Amino acid sequence: MKGIFPIDKFKQLQTPFYYYNTELLRETLALVRQEADKYNYHIHYAVKANANHKILTIIRENGLGADCVSGGEIKACLEAGFPAGKIVYAGVGKADWEINLGLDNNIFCFNVESAAELEVINELAGIKGKIAPIALRINPEVDAHTHAYITTGLKENKFGINLSQMNGIIDRFDTLKNVKLIGLHFHIGSQITDLTSFQALCSRVNEIQESMYRRQIIIPNLNFGGGLGIDYHHPNRQPIPDFKEYFAIFHKHVKLRPIQQVHFEPGRSIVGQCGSLITKVLYVKEGSYKKFAILDAGFTELIRPAFYQAYHKIENITSDGEIEKYDVVGPICESSDCFGKEIDLNKVHRGDLIALRSAGAYGEIMASRYNCRELPKAYYSDTL
Repeated sequence: MKGIFPIDKFKQLQTPFYYYNTELLRETLALVRQEADKYNYHIHYAVKANANHKILTIIRENGLGADCVSGGEIKACLEAGFPAGKIVYAGVGKADWEINLGLDNNIFCFNVESAAELEVINELAGIKGKIAPIALRINPEVDAHTHAYITTGLKENKFGINLSQMNGIIDRFDTLKNVKLIGLHFHIGSQITDLTSFQALCSRVNEIQESMYRRQIIIPNLNFGGGLGIDYHHPNRQPIPDFKEYFAIFHKHVKLRPIQQVHFEPGRSIVGQCGSLITKVLYVKEGSYKKFAILDAGFTELIRPAFYQAYHKIENITSDGEIEKYDVVGPICESSDCFGKEIDLNKVHRGDLIALRSAGAYGEIMASRYNCRELPKAYYSDTL
């Protein structure tokens, strides 16, 4: 495990920092393209997972589009060279300036999440004399069996349009002259490892399509979002998710009409495993019944364990000592600043380097300056 990191170079750098294995990222992207191209699927990288400029540039160079959820993400993608015609824009709270940004740059599609939003986009597009391309984000009522905070496809979630409202909203397009319905969008959640959830999504979409076909409506684009999970427990064993099986499920189970195109929005599954948070041990604190490894990184650098109670594999990459158990914690003045309890690590000493794996997604992008901390730097395997 330690062999995957240039430890001698790490020792010369100020911790904490993010380290990206760009070779693994490119290998992942090559596989995504290989498997998606079998079926002529369109891939839009979900920028919210990681908007690091170099990471975005590598993804763009590999031909992917972008899935954005804010005006800032649209700007970041345009700056990284993404064609506006490959950008889709989702989000329940699009501000007017963000909608106008998308309209001004002629992005591919707005993934609309409410009737109220549809009216606003129609109004703003009308002011500019434009026709806004729209996909309706539909809640398919499919349980992704994932963490409650990252489940998105149920009627009680804030995202999307409930199935019971769909036909009524589609009928509005007859009176809204500055929007055009070009797609249906679905996203049932994140970090999904039970692929049968995607089969259930396919079945529900087939039902929706049949209902619309009876109304003589065929919508040209179907967007199935993202959600494919990664192996946080064994990042070395499976550094690239099973995109072959993932895309094959949709090819096998979705009933397409001849004119229809299929889109996906993977994020975590592309960048999650290529990134690690590298941090240094400040102190080893021995209490009456446990040991603490106190790091110079905290939830300001990787919030997922505190926010989602999420697991990240933790490794001592500079020690070959006997395995001991530690509570691995950060320096933030909050009790929730804990990366893991009773973690097996090679014997920890002050100054050891610790790697928190699978931090390429929702690590750097969610970093904060709480406690007036500086944001960490990022380094890359092809330039270090």
